[in-house]
Amino acid sequence: MRLSEATWTDVSDLAAETDIALVPVGSTEQHGPHAPLGTDAFTAEAVAEAGVEAYDGDAAVAPTLPVGVAAEHRQFPGTVWFSPETFRSAVRETVASLAEHGFGRVVVVNGHGGNVDALREVTGTITREGDAYAVAFTWFDAVGEHAAKMGHGGPLETALLRHLRPELVREERVEDAAAGGSDRWGEWVSGVNLAHDSAEFTENGVVGDPTQGDASLGEALLDLSAESLAELLDAVAERDVERPRRRG
Repeated sequence: MRLSEATWTDVSDLAAETDIALVPVGSTEQHGPHAPLGTDAFTAEAVAEAGVEAYDGDAAVAPTLPVGVAAEHRQFPGTVWFSPETFRSAVRETVASLAEHGFGRVVVVNGHGGNVDALREVTGTITREGDAYAVAFTWFDAVGEHAAKMGHGGPLETALLRHLRPELVREERVEDAAAGGSDRWGEWVSGVNLAHDSAEFTENGVVGDPTQGDASLGEALLDLSAESLAELLDAVAERDVERPRRRG
């Protein structure tokens, strides 16, 4: 159930059947000259909904949080970002709102790499100190061997967009996007990324080759991530979420 499309009475009935909720989180940031600023939010929301459809149970899907930790893209016009502190607060208060209404097991479905560290921290804090159990799921980490090809506005994201929202991909710019992009994320020496901002290593914001991401790959990515998410929802639903007692 999408909460944004439900009435409060619908939600009350759902909460009597399940305590599972999903919160899609993305970002509003550059994805090269060919893909929209909302790519991460669109993909996170689509994966959340597909995961619930694949899940053998009921769950609520909260409204998508479209702004994330994205200061690394600030040199590209249109990018909007939160500080990690603000982002963590937004996630924590969203989860607290859901818990207030009976959804005490929450999976945050993430579409943006810059959110990963903040989500790991905040879901741990929520679980230890709050009134809910929370974990984070990043869709492009859950697509098997394809995960190694994740860039930025590259083959995976372009493929998923071509499957989900083809009208938003500027096809006439894809070749130029590939030509002006970078082969990898960052500038690495001794295991350290010397570049803090994407503009330091990619001229047009792209990492990877978007020409390699067709709609059929996008369909496969959605199926794989939805299957992985459904498996996670099963595990979250069955988990004993009582905090362990102190040892000794």
